Amino acid sequence: MTPEKEEFPGPGAVGREGSGAPGPGLTALDARITGALVGAAVGDALGGPVEGYSPDQIADRHGGRVHGFVGPWNGDEWRTARPIAPYHKGDGHVTDDTLMTHALIRVYERVRDHLDAYAVADHLVPDLMTNPRWIPELEAEALPLQRIFLAEKWLVARLAYGHVDPREAGSGNIVNCGAAMYMAPVGLVNAADPAAAYAEALDVAGAHQSSYGREAAGVFAAAVAAATAPGATPDSVVAACLALAKDGTREAIEEVCETAAGYGDFESALVPLRAAVAPYDTVGPDYRAPSLGARRPSRLHSIEELPVALGMVVVAGGDYRHAVLGSVNYGRDCDSIATMAGAITGALGSPVPEEWAKTVAEASRLDLWAPARELAGVAREVFARDVARRRAHELAFAALGGPA
Repeated sequence: MTPEKEEFPGPGAVGREGSGAPGPGLTALDARITGALVGAAVGDALGGPVEGYSPDQIADRHGGRVHGFVGPWNGDEWRTARPIAPYHKGDGHVTDDTLMTHALIRVYERVRDHLDAYAVADHLVPDLMTNPRWIPELEAEALPLQRIFLAEKWLVARLAYGHVDPREAGSGNIVNCGAAMYMAPVGLVNAADPAAAYAEALDVAGAHQSSYGREAAGVFAAAVAAATAPGATPDSVVAACLALAKDGTREAIEEVCETAAGYGDFESALVPLRAAVAPYDTVGPDYRAPSLGARRPSRLHSIEELPVALGMVVVAGGDYRHAVLGSVNYGRDCDSIATMAGAITGALGSPVPEEWAKTVAEASRLDLWAPARELAGVAREVFARDVARRRAHELAFAALGGPA
């Protein structure tokens, strides 16, 4: 059954061009949350059709760099052409990055407080398994479980069928960006508090990932939280990430962002950024033929996506369009890279192009703005709870004679 095409309120309902400037009666918090979530979805849709290919392959296929929405790599044969079949990647369709992000927002809507690994088991997994939704790449209504990749199906296998302790369920899964790609909501609920976002995301991601995959989830949430802070810049976001990141993730971010600082356009940065992250990336030079050590736990390595996304944000000086298009044309896992770069630059307040947001909303049959409105309300409730908890602790500590 194909649902009727819906009309969505569009970016004008939340602020000029979907982010950056609040609309009437809306705050900067509303605008930053909207910019991050709409920006992430648009980046995801732009990157989807060229995911898995190199910059040269992308340029050859499309007659130059991609500067907007393109169709499936294999044209009308997308239903059967490997390795992408049966997914209609392209034409403004979001991928599992956005589907998982919106699923996590629905968990926040139900819990209305900070999340942990048990919230993933109690709410996220049942949602994936039991609630049919429109899946743009399948052009059909289906369970989200039927679209998500094996690294995300792991959540269902371990938590719903294996009854594993949610805090340990991520151990044994392949180590990739699967958990990091949908952690923007954690950063937004902890807006302007990167350390809190990092800690919460590590707990949430423990149900899904281990090692540097889990670490990347924490650092990405911290980056989004840092980007919402008043006066935030690409440099302040990177500094917040470096203050929290550990092991190979920290080294990869530092190396990539130092390299990125020497470039002002993504075209000249594509090869240098790949060279900077290569020593920390386990996948290897051929993305579709991973190396022997690919996606295995390690304290020395990092996922590729987050450092490159941060690097593109630095190259672009925080500009949404530039950072996202650089991420798309980088290739490899570029839908996730563009999702992350889009979330960070959107949270910084750089406007998401209105025509891009409308294209994705209509093509994917998703209201991109409703999740932002819902999450903004949750963020305010959680903040109020945090303040009350903090005041109670202050009173209890003072009663113990704690203050000098």
